Amino acid sequence: MPITGQQFVAEHVKPIGSSGIRRVFDLGATLTDPIDLSIGQPDFAVPQNVKQAMIRAIRDNRNSYTVTRGLPQLRERIAGKLKEEFDWEPDLFVTSGVSGGLLLALMACINPGDEVLIGDPYFVSYKHLVRLVGGVPVLVDLYDDFQLHPERFAAAITDKSKMILLSSPSNPTGVVHSADDVQAVARLAEKHDLLVVSDEIYCVLTYDGVSPSPVRFAPERTLLLRGYSKSYAMTGLRLGYAAGPGNVVTEMAKLQQYTFVCAPQPAQFGALEAMDTDMSAQVGAYRAKRDLVCAELEGAFEFVRPSGGFYVFPEAPKRFPSGTAFVEEAIRRNVLIIPGEVFSERDTHFRISYAAPDEKIRQGCEILRSLAS
Repeated sequence: MPITGQQFVAEHVKPIGSSGIRRVFDLGATLTDPIDLSIGQPDFAVPQNVKQAMIRAIRDNRNSYTVTRGLPQLRERIAGKLKEEFDWEPDLFVTSGVSGGLLLALMACINPGDEVLIGDPYFVSYKHLVRLVGGVPVLVDLYDDFQLHPERFAAAITDKSKMILLSSPSNPTGVVHSADDVQAVARLAEKHDLLVVSDEIYCVLTYDGVSPSPVRFAPERTLLLRGYSKSYAMTGLRLGYAAGPGNVVTEMAKLQQYTFVCAPQPAQFGALEAMDTDMSAQVGAYRAKRDLVCAELEGAFEFVRPSGGFYVFPEAPKRFPSGTAFVEEAIRRNVLIIPGEVFSERDTHFRISYAAPDEKIRQGCEILRSLAS
C-alpha cells in the first residue's frame, strides 16, 4: 500500500481549506494581463527612506536575532506613540506581522472550548486560527450595513465567551466602526469579563476621520495589534506589534521565543524610519481611489461606501445564484476579484481591492457593470 502521508496529518487542520484569496492570486498568475482587483496589498512602493534604513541595517550586519520582544529603540518609539495617541502605557512587544500577533494572542488566551466572538464578514484567517487553538468561533452577523450592532454581540455572549475580536477598518468591507458601537462593545467586555483584541492594521488608511479604537474605552482589557504592512507597503517584511495587559503580553512574548523567535531585524530598523515618515500623500491617493471605485459602481451594485483600507464589498447581482458564481464569470472576463464566501458564512457578495492603478480600476469596473446589467 503506497504511503500518501495522509495518516500523519492532524485532524484539526483537515477542515481548513487553502485560502480563497491565494487561490485567486495563483489563478491570476496563469492569465495574460489580468485586471487584478483581488489582493490586499498596496500598489505603492515602500518609501525610499524606509528602504534605505533596512539596507543600512543589512550592510551593518544587523541580520541576527534580536531579543524576543524586539529592538529596544523600536519598542520605545512605539510606546511613545501610544502614550501620545491614547495616554496609555501598556506592555508591548514587536511581532512578525499582525497575523503573527493574532496567532500568539489566541495561543496565549484560548483554552479548548472557549468562544471567540467575531463579526461576519471577517478576515479570512480569524475563524480558522480560533479553531486551530481549540477555540470556538462565534460569528455575529453584521449584514447589511457591516456596523457592529452591539446588541447582536450581547445576544451571542455565553458563559464560555472569552474574547471579542474586532477589526476596523474592516477587511473585506472597508467599513470603519462608529465610536458609539465600539464603546458599547467595550462595555460588554467589561460586563462579561472578556478580552477585546483589536486588529488595526489599516488604522492609518482612513478617509473620513479616524477609526475609533477600544483602547479609548477599555484600555485595561484591550489587546491592540498594529503593523506596517498596509500603511508602508511592507507586506513581505512581516512586522507588527502587540500592546495590552501585561500578563497577556508576557505570555505571548514567551510563546514567540518558541515560534517566530523574533521579528526580522532589518525590518525593525525600517519600522523605526517608517514611524517618522509622512504617508499623507499615499492616504490621499487611496481616498481618491475609494471615490473612484464608488463612482464606478454606483447605480449598478448595492454596497456600503467604505471609509478605510482599500476594499469595497458589493452584493452580487440577483440574477447570479451566488457571489461565487458572479466571481467566476468575472474571472472568465479577465477580472480578478474575491468571492464573499471566503470572508463570510454567506455567499452573496464579492470583494474588490482598489489598491490598483486608476485605469485598471476603471477597466475592471466597466466589465463588472456589464455583468450586472
